[in-house]
Amino acid sequence: MPESNDHFTPYPDQVLENVLENVLAFLHSRRDRNAVSLVCKSWYRAEAYTRSDVFIGNCYALAPRRVTERFTRVRSVTIKGKPRFADFSLLPVNWGAHFTPWVSGMANAYRTLEKIHLKRMSVTDDDLAAVANSFPRFKELVLVCCDGFGTAGIAAVVSRCRGLRVLELIEDEVSDDYVDWISCFPADGPTNLESLMFDCVESQINFESLENLVARSPLLKKLRLNRFVTISQLHRLMTRAPQLTHLGTGSFSPPEQPEQHEHHENDNNRVLDYVSAFASCKSVACLSGFREIAPEYLPAIIPVCANLSSLNLSYANINAEQIKPVIRHCHNLRVFWALDAIGDEGLQAVAETCKDLRELRVFPIDATENGEGPVSETGLLAISIGCRKLQSILYFCQQMTNAAVVAMSKNCPDLVVFRLCIIGRFRPDHVTGEPMDEGFGAIVKNCKKLTRLAVSGLLTDRAFSYIGQYGKLVRTLSVAFAGDSDIGLKYVLEGCTNLQKLEIRDSPFGDSGLWSGLHRFYNMRFVWMSSCRVTREGCLDVARQLPRLVVEVFHRDEEEGGEKSDFVDTLYMYRSLDGPRADAPRFVNIL
Repeated sequence: MPESNDHFTPYPDQVLENVLENVLAFLHSRRDRNAVSLVCKSWYRAEAYTRSDVFIGNCYALAPRRVTERFTRVRSVTIKGKPRFADFSLLPVNWGAHFTPWVSGMANAYRTLEKIHLKRMSVTDDDLAAVANSFPRFKELVLVCCDGFGTAGIAAVVSRCRGLRVLELIEDEVSDDYVDWISCFPADGPTNLESLMFDCVESQINFESLENLVARSPLLKKLRLNRFVTISQLHRLMTRAPQLTHLGTGSFSPPEQPEQHEHHENDNNRVLDYVSAFASCKSVACLSGFREIAPEYLPAIIPVCANLSSLNLSYANINAEQIKPVIRHCHNLRVFWALDAIGDEGLQAVAETCKDLRELRVFPIDATENGEGPVSETGLLAISIGCRKLQSILYFCQQMTNAAVVAMSKNCPDLVVFRLCIIGRFRPDHVTGEPMDEGFGAIVKNCKKLTRLAVSGLLTDRAFSYIGQYGKLVRTLSVAFAGDSDIGLKYVLEGCTNLQKLEIRDSPFGDSGLWSGLHRFYNMRFVWMSSCRVTREGCLDVARQLPRLVVEVFHRDEEEGGEKSDFVDTLYMYRSLDGPRADAPRFVNIL
């Protein structure tokens, strides 16, 4: 009688886990992986073992040790720190979001780490030195809206990370340590550099070293320069790197003093020279920069306009007459950012030409209340008629009408992001004097894919009832200078079942509205309320009922009517697996 073969498969669960690990290797969506990890313990283990990319949406939602103990084979880490409203100077200095405990925790656990992406984090030079010393295979560093570090920290990374492919410094506050960091890149042979962005670095750079670096980087596709790189130096770099696909021009005006290598006879010759330089860069698809722009030089970019998918003019103070000769060549543009200085007429030119536009951002050159403003409902209406594939819009203006917003909701039903920022407090439809309820109501009714919404202007409870009723996919809601009563906030918290991030400032919502979300807060990433009507006692009640929710209250410095206000200055609440943070500054009271 033959022997049984049962002893050859004593661990069937192990076989299943091996199969599952091979399958999960092809699963890249964070949401899908999170769902898989909840099926059972074996799936939880397999998912953790195979995850190479980790995303932490709030650096205080859990401790670094919890991450490193669960995920042991991580090669890429993305961490977000301060709330988004920190971008608007509403968050006090030294609030937190320190990278130090994270890099310390990862130094021993992730020796094969290759990528770090940080947003709104406080990063020190020592942190950057630790990155350089701890991860021998490190290739990619992206810092967005970060602070606390300087050129010395950057120098440590570029000098020691010899395999560096990506260094992107985007809207960071970088101190000038008088360190020639560009010269710290290894000087021997070709580099692996694919992306170099340093337009936010407010200090001089060694241009000869930069030119040499670009010449030694045949893989370089993205280059964004700071304002200390002159237009003539830009010209030299472009001739060195015709393979660029993303170009940030830095300063786009001639230097006050002619440079030694310039031998042009007049400005016309210079402009013609730059035209030929752009004409030779046939691969450029994304163009940005234009700090300190000389408008007469702008037509030099026309040779690349037909290929552009993205054009960022958000630092260029140019008017409609200056933008029109350029924009009429941008038929393939999908992303366009500009200052409102281009006016309604400039937006009309965009609408006439850019039929494939997917994202539009219009920023204010002056965010104070100063009359009608250069852009209005006229520009918004033109965009909605001409750019019907639009998916995302951020629009700052001084005045708006319900009719224009309703038209956009009908003409652009594929909108995923709609952020309308009417500058000023509680401004109505400037034609009818009515609240902006019907306009925002139409957006949530007609735009079925909407996930991010920012509202402003005079709004009543009716607008928020529309949002709660129809905004079922909205994940991020921002409210500024809007609202009528606590009923409005109740509509949102009870109706928006997918809400993850709620940001409110200068609105009349109080304790009653806050309490209506008790059933929702554990499933949200955070709630931010500043200059509202919530009290300390109301916040304390939330903390008592939801002990796993971290409830932070910022102190109000000023006094109102001779007595300190009963209302808290700012409330910030977020879920955390490891309880309150230990590094809260004195002005933050954790309830």
